[in-house]
This record gives sequence, C-alpha cells and structure tokens, in this order.
Amino acid sequence: MLEKLFKLSELGTNPRQEVIAGITTFLTMAYIIFVNPSVLAKTGMDHGAIFVATCLAAAFGCFVMGFLANYPIALAPGMGLNAFFTYTVVLHDGYSWEAALGAVFFSGCIFVLLSLFKIREWIINSIPGALKVGIAAGIGIFLALIGLTNAGVVVDNPDTLVSMGNLGNPAVLLAILGFFLIVALEACRVKGGVMIAILLITALGVVAGLTEYKGIVSAPPSLLPTFAKMDLAGAFSISMLSVIFAFLFVDLFDTSGTLLAVAQKADLLDKKGNLPRLSKALLADSTATIVGATLGTSTTTSYVESTAGVAAGGRSGLTAVTVGVLFLAALFFSPLAGMVQGYATAGALVYVAVLMLTSLRHLAWDDITETVPAAVVLIMMPLTYSIATGIACGFISYALVKALAGRFKEISPAVWVLAVLFVLKFAFAG
Repeated sequence: MLEKLFKLSELGTNPRQEVIAGITTFLTMAYIIFVNPSVLAKTGMDHGAIFVATCLAAAFGCFVMGFLANYPIALAPGMGLNAFFTYTVVLHDGYSWEAALGAVFFSGCIFVLLSLFKIREWIINSIPGALKVGIAAGIGIFLALIGLTNAGVVVDNPDTLVSMGNLGNPAVLLAILGFFLIVALEACRVKGGVMIAILLITALGVVAGLTEYKGIVSAPPSLLPTFAKMDLAGAFSISMLSVIFAFLFVDLFDTSGTLLAVAQKADLLDKKGNLPRLSKALLADSTATIVGATLGTSTTTSYVESTAGVAAGGRSGLTAVTVGVLFLAALFFSPLAGMVQGYATAGALVYVAVLMLTSLRHLAWDDITETVPAAVVLIMMPLTYSIATGIACGFISYALVKALAGRFKEISPAVWVLAVLFVLKFAFAG
C-alpha cells in the first residue's frame, strides 16, 4: 500500500527511512506548537484553542502534501505571518481577530485560484528580486523586534522610542540565554535544537518561580472558542484588501521559495529545473490555509525546515504524513504548551530573524536602484510595525527609483499597478 501511494522504490527510499526523516523534520519545526499560541493569544484568542488549531492545521497540511503531491514537505502556521496577524492587523490596526481570520481565509481562497489557473508563475516573475529579498529580511527584523520586546530586552522609552530593558530581570536573562542556547545547539547540528532550548528555558522559568507548573500531558483543550469564528463580512472591505494581499503575498513567496529549496536538496526537480506536481503542492498549501483559518489560526505554509528531513533521507510524501501524525500526537501536550511564556520563545523569534536576514546575500549591492527599495522595505516594516506597510513602501520606492533613473523597462506592469494602488491607499485610506 505504501509503495502504491508514495512510489518509494522509484524515489529510492523505504518506509523506515521516510519515518526517520519525518521525525527529524518534526523535531526541527515543533517549536511552532509553543510559539504560535503565545503569539496569537495576545489578540484575545483562547490559548488552548489556538494550540489545537495549530496542531490540526499542520497535520491537515502535511497529509494533503503527502497524499496529494507526494513531497517530503511539512506545513504549519507560518512565522512572520502569525506576527503580522497579531501585532499589525489586530493590535496595531485595530481589527478584531475574527476579521483577521476572515482575511486569512480569503487569502487562502485566492491562493487556490492562483494555483488552479496556474498564474502563480506570472505573479512571481513580475515581482522584482530586490523586493523579494527586502520582504524576507524585513519580516526577519520585525520578528526580532517582537521577540525582544516580548522578552523585555527592548522596552518603550518616551524620549528615544525604545531602549534597553532591565537586564537584572530573570525573565530577560532567560530570554537572552535562550537565544544563545539555540545558536549553540544549531551550530552543533543537534536535531530539534530550537524546541529543546524552548523547553529548557521553560523548565528554568518553573524552577525560578516565573512560571507555574501545570503538568505535561492531558486531553486536548476545546477548539470551540476559535472554530469557524471568521468574520467574513468584516474582512470583505476595502480597508482589508491590503491585509488580504499581504497575507497572500508573503505566503506565495514563502511557499514558492520553500518548495524549490526542498526540491533541490532532495533532487526532485525535472531536467528543466521545474518542480513536477507543483500545482498539487500549491493546492496543499492553500487549502491548509483555508482549513487553518476555519480552525482558528493564521496562515499555514510550507516549512523550509523540511530540508532537515530531506537531509535524513526523506524523498516521498510519507515523510510529510509522518510529520502530520506527530502533530496529532502533540495534541495531548497542551499543559506543556501552556507553560511556555514569551521569555522562552523570544530566542526562537530572534533566531528565525537571523535566518531570514541571510536572504540579503542575494541582493545586487552594486546597483543602488536595487538596494534602495529593498532597504526601504527592511526599514519600514519594523519601524511602522506593519508588514503590509513595508511591502507597500517597497513597491512605491521601486517604481519611483527605477523611473527617475530612466530604467522604465525594468518596471513590470504588475509593479506599476501595485505601486499606484498603494499610493491611492495611503492617500485616501491612511
């Protein structure tokens, strides 16, 4: 049955190898079980329900990717997108979390249409590489700012806007220790280094009296506080278009980049360098986002940590299915997830930020018309506390810089259209 479903012999693998690869991938990305609820709960959503939604959305995405597309790529609610959901859409812009879930739902529906009609390539190719780099790096800085403020390492200051927090605070010290512990474990190539560090810092927090011990295993919490609570009417408004676009835009690039990275490492590309069954892989991602929004979590996307499983021998969808099964098993560890506080996850957010900053190496540093738009995105995202605003400023600056330099041929029609739309948004919608 496994051979028929996953073509194991054809891909040069076997069930044991695939299961080991799945366990490896799960260990490298399981931190999202603890981080996602701690981030989204700040919107007022129920922590236990988010935990269940996170596990179920991840399992669903992994199963669809494994059975439909037969790729060793795991999915879960994405980092960066969950921060945008909480800190920009809800806390900064003032939308309800129900409306934000509606925006995630609509972005998933649009992604399905883009996948079915195969116009994803046109969109990807129309967006300048400089902006793709700037968006990835900008989200990284944004995540770092969130992690540092959650931990109390960076605090607000009426005179300078921000300043250093109280380093004598045990929670602050644990957050700093957590970051360096993650770096050390990852440098030593310890599988699941991020998750191990989060659990160790949480344990130290319990010993220090910062966190109350609540147990390890129990029946899963109720999903009802978030299930099918999307406010579709609230999300279907002019003012939410940029939010829906930002969810879609970031997920589109995140998924495309991850699929190619994992496929290259697994040697799954065809002779032309294309990914077979790409539409099915994209369909898995987009449907997982729709299901995740219905369950009560932010955008579900493909995880680049899947490369760890590929390095361990994963070649088929059985790897992804194994990850999905482990996410279902994680449902019974909700008390442990409930003990993980902001100081324990801060290090993970900053570490992910460091990884996202590595995209800057692809920037054409000797071309000022490329570096300026990327820098605008990178600077504006954290300083305006909005991924959507950073993206908008990047498109506008790209069109302006290229036009003023007389390089009109480098501005695609899509960039012109989006730049004009963003200018109109700032002019009339604020």
